[in-house]
This record gives sequence, structure tokens and C-alpha cells, in this order.
Amino acid sequence: MTLAEAAAQGDELAQSGSERELADLRTKWADDLESAARSSDFRERAVAFRAIGQFRWRAKEELLRRGLDDESPACRGSALLSLELLSRDHPSTINSVRAQLHTLATADGNAAVRRLAILCLKNGSAERNTIVLLEGLAADDEADAELRRTAGGVAQHLKKKQAKRS
Repeated sequence: MTLAEAAAQGDELAQSGSERELADLRTKWADDLESAARSSDFRERAVAFRAIGQFRWRAKEELLRRGLDDESPACRGSALLSLELLSRDHPSTINSVRAQLHTLATADGNAAVRRLAILCLKNGSAERNTIVLLEGLAADDEADAELRRTAGGVAQHLKKKQAKRS
């Protein structure tokens, strides 16, 4: 079994609520995941960063932070996919990397990475600076249409979230 296959199995176990089996699978694959995350091959690193989310492995969030700085867009994208998955019920996951997400959303050279960073922000707290940033991206006529649409949608979502708190 490969790390990617084990991660897919971990995702199934997490979705079914099989916590004990998931913990056993994490233990079995911990060393392989760590090794892959440090590999010189970007494909192996991308699989490792994606696996962290599929395993629902909160203890590996520091590895994801490193993945956000990876030179490879595939690795940054995989780390963002895992962050989004881990943050659905835990806004602190996003809040702890908000500055990095702001930078990726505005300045990354890869459009898909920028959109993924924006989508991650929707799971964080509704902070004013994030809403302003997203509204600015949505209004930028020089930005990609899909990026503007994504930024506008997430900004609206965060405004609604903010209104519910008030």
C-alpha cells in the first residue's frame, strides 16, 4: 500500500467515525509521512501534505505550515487542501496561519494556489482585515475572473458569519 492509498483509507475511516482504526493507521504511516514531507521530490511532498488532511492529523499542522512555503505550487496546493479540511470545525487552524494565507491569496504566482488560500479563509474567524482584503481582490479588474468570484463569495460568507456574532 502506498501513502496515498493509506491516506484515502484514512479519509474513509475518518468519515465513518472509526477513530481507533484511524489512530492505528496514523501510527503505522507516521514515519513514511514525515519522510515524504521532507523528500526532494515535490510529488512525494504533495502526497504527504494532502495525506495530513485525509488522516485528520492535527498534530502535523506544523508540517502543513511548512508546506505553505514550499517552492512547488503542487505542494502548496496540497497543504491548503489539508488546511481547509482540518479547519472546517476548527477556525483556529486558519487563524494561526492567516498572515500566510493573506500572502498566498494576494501574491502567489499560481492562480489555483491563490484561490485555494481564499477558500481556506472562509473557515477562519470573520476578521475585518480579511474581509477588506477579499473585497479588494473581488474588485480588482486585473485579477482572474474566477479569483474575483471566489474572493467575493468568501467575503460575503465572512460578513454573514460576522453578522451572526453581533
